Amino acid sequence: MGNTFGQLFRITTFGESHGGGVGVIVDGCPPKLAITEEEIQFDLDRRRPGQSKITTPRKETDTCEIISGVFEGQTLGTPIAILVRNKDARSQDYNEMSVKYRPSHADATYDAKYGIRNWKGGGRASARETIGRVAAGAIAKKILKQHNNVEIVGYVKRIKDLEAVVDNNTVTLEQVESNIVRCPDSECATKMIDLIDDIRKEKDSLGGVVECVVRDVPKGLGDPVFDKLEADLAKAVMSLPATKGFEIGSGFAGTTMTGSEHNDEFYIDENGETRTTTNRSGGVQGGISNGENIVIRIAFKPTATVGKEQRTVTNEGAETVLAAKGRHDPCVLPRAVPMVEAMVALVLCDRLLSYYGQCKVLDS
Repeated sequence: MGNTFGQLFRITTFGESHGGGVGVIVDGCPPKLAITEEEIQFDLDRRRPGQSKITTPRKETDTCEIISGVFEGQTLGTPIAILVRNKDARSQDYNEMSVKYRPSHADATYDAKYGIRNWKGGGRASARETIGRVAAGAIAKKILKQHNNVEIVGYVKRIKDLEAVVDNNTVTLEQVESNIVRCPDSECATKMIDLIDDIRKEKDSLGGVVECVVRDVPKGLGDPVFDKLEADLAKAVMSLPATKGFEIGSGFAGTTMTGSEHNDEFYIDENGETRTTTNRSGGVQGGISNGENIVIRIAFKPTATVGKEQRTVTNEGAETVLAAKGRHDPCVLPRAVPMVEAMVALVLCDRLLSYYGQCKVLDS
């Protein structure tokens, strides 16, 4: 019921924020892929709480355990189960929120749909659910890297009205990881950190935009009509908590251009490959990857749970006020970067397997 993503490379996440643990089942992973817990842990460490003064102070190591599907360091082709145990839950912080709905959170809609919810830490509506996605994404990244040297780099592009200047053709993981806000524009990053820290002290929150570029993408990924690659990517990243908008290539800015201005003209490069002189399509044309960089942007709203007093109602229909307690990110963007990368990797890995199954099965 909404907990499974993908077709051939298929994941199912499980667990609640304050339960015994969270994790993922990965089905459809090709056999004989060398993978270790340490490789998965790298991205989990980028996602984990308690990283810095601008993230939630919840202290979790998010240590992953591979409990099936890997033998002697290689995948078996059978389901891979990865578990991360919860260690630092403080459920008492949520006592008031067991009856009072947090404005713009999932409390009221979960009650409306199911008639029951795990109010401790937000349950499945917590961003802690994304641990399973990031763990599975690390496996997908390695498949893509091994197949075609595909490189996926996400970064914080904007916080509120502070926008970074980033060359998506050259930006590196090292540049992204050089500061706690994960913005490769160092001057802008300093301003972003100060802005987030100030809003944290005010018990409020901020939103922004994560941009993600994928380089060395094989041509031919994605299907026409309903399963266009940009549609798959949009669904994937928009399934992340706090997302409110998606763009690819020129995005909404393309609406201000004429067709002749917006079109990506073709040429033949030195290797005889068909290329485009510009990339306003964002690496996808007709729903299919064209080999150029895929460039997407995702809008994240300000964190819903804030310490400022706001009007709300109880689950019994009484009007009241709430100043939420607990430990929450004043801005989700720095920790959202590996989440976006993971969802992009899962889509591309799934589409890669589909491409080979349909278009390469008869090749000798």
